[in-house]
Amino acid sequence: MSTYETMSFHLETERLILRPWAASDAAEFCALLSERGNGTPPVERIQSSIAELLAATEKTGIALLPIQRRDEGDFIGYCGLIIGRATLEEPEIAYELFQRAHGRGYATEAAAAVLEAAAATGRKRLWSTVGVWNTPSLRVLEKLGFERDHVSTEENGEVFWLTRSLP
Repeated sequence: MSTYETMSFHLETERLILRPWAASDAAEFCALLSERGNGTPPVERIQSSIAELLAATEKTGIALLPIQRRDEGDFIGYCGLIIGRATLEEPEIAYELFQRAHGRGYATEAAAAVLEAAAATGRKRLWSTVGVWNTPSLRVLEKLGFERDHVSTEENGEVFWLTRSLP
């Protein structure tokens, strides 16, 4: 059993709401993933992915959460903690937003809320991995106090590994 508190799965900021996944998020999640340029995944596969995310949340006490704009109520992406390339003790922060939501500070705002939630679990450090080409994401992480740790080469290119200590 984990020695950490369970992460809060309902986070609110001035402009955003981060909440647990719902089956009704599948179509929007498909649309978001299609912006990666690899086609649109089948809705049934994404519904299974949502079920897997919810099961992982139940097991690990950490979560990747959908982001909704508070006033508009629309799904604009996700942000949260995952094991990813890291560990449950020092998880990875991850986020992805629709291109239409880029450049408005939403990723920074959502990730700051997730950092606070991560600190409340008792964790002492988070990781993030970002393609070296992803300058906007690197700017978000640097604003939040992440520092570059090392670079690895993966099948899709070079990846920066960044860390941030938590209070």
